[in-house]
Amino acid sequence: MKRLPLAAILAVFFGWLLWSVSVRQAALFAVGLGLGAVLAGKRFGFTTGWRMLIEDKDASGVFGQLLLLALAAALAMPLLGHYPELTAALGPPSISLLVGAFVFGLCMQIADGCGSGTLYKAGMGIPMNAAILPVFAIGSFLGSLHLGWWLDLGNTQPVGLVTAWGWAPALLATLAALAVVALGVAWYVRGANMALKRPAKPLFVRKWVVGAVLLAVLATLNLIIAGQPWGVVYGFGLWAAKIANATGAVDLAANWFWSQPGNAARLHETVLLDVTSITNIGILGGALWVAAAKPVNAKPLTGTQWMVALVAGLVLGYSSRLAFGCNVGAMLSGISTGSIHGWIWVPLAFAGTIFGLRIRRHFNF
Repeated sequence: MKRLPLAAILAVFFGWLLWSVSVRQAALFAVGLGLGAVLAGKRFGFTTGWRMLIEDKDASGVFGQLLLLALAAALAMPLLGHYPELTAALGPPSISLLVGAFVFGLCMQIADGCGSGTLYKAGMGIPMNAAILPVFAIGSFLGSLHLGWWLDLGNTQPVGLVTAWGWAPALLATLAALAVVALGVAWYVRGANMALKRPAKPLFVRKWVVGAVLLAVLATLNLIIAGQPWGVVYGFGLWAAKIANATGAVDLAANWFWSQPGNAARLHETVLLDVTSITNIGILGGALWVAAAKPVNAKPLTGTQWMVALVAGLVLGYSSRLAFGCNVGAMLSGISTGSIHGWIWVPLAFAGTIFGLRIRRHFNF
């Protein structure tokens, strides 16, 4: 599809949302379009950045993510401090988080995408990610069905630094921690490249820096408009839950997760009223708009690779629910709004990524 007709379709849908649904949902759809265009246009992949660091000793992708975290925190934390109606992306430290983050990091490398990566690559028409998206949704829904059991294994109350310390100390502590991580990553890639007798690649690359700045602004707009931080995987699970509920396949009224008032209400509303879903739809549209100018040629997969990828996508969705988010919901939104669970998520997901890359290489992805 050419860009001009596609832009017209997206504009008509935006106008329909504005007229028939709400100004807020139309605005969130526009934010989603921007997120999708930046993610696809700059190829700002969280999965790719981690893979570049481990396999190529190239830290530019991770430095782009660290910049994104710093900018997003600098924008979000003062807002949270001054406007109590805005909420942070809090998740409880728990067995569920520990297991989910590790497994998610492992599977995202096999599936070549986290939540946002799967979404924007599906929007670009990459066959593997397009096939993984519905499987991811099913996995996220299954994870929601079992989340109560996982939390019973052990959990503590969520901790929000902005609430506990105030926004200024929380921001200073977050920026200091990010600076320590940046120094550690820079030291690692310098030593690793010296051992390989080659110069280290630049830490800051334009596409990652521009992508970080734009994503930080758009994530902040999402926080202001939606009243909550940018998330991805909740929308996936909701889509599958609505299908299951409509068909009567599962009694969701008796389920711990879906019987909670907010979740139960969303089951009976159109997905266009869900702030995560409408942003996800926008991301798909923004990525499709980018791909319309330059279609992506994906490498064909073998039958074994397809099977492994789809299984990884299912487990990816399941583990994302256990971990209370993906690289966006747990890492970006968690850390930038002061949630301790985001800091727990990162090292466990990174450890899982190391093992996931070994499996990825074994199957020649």
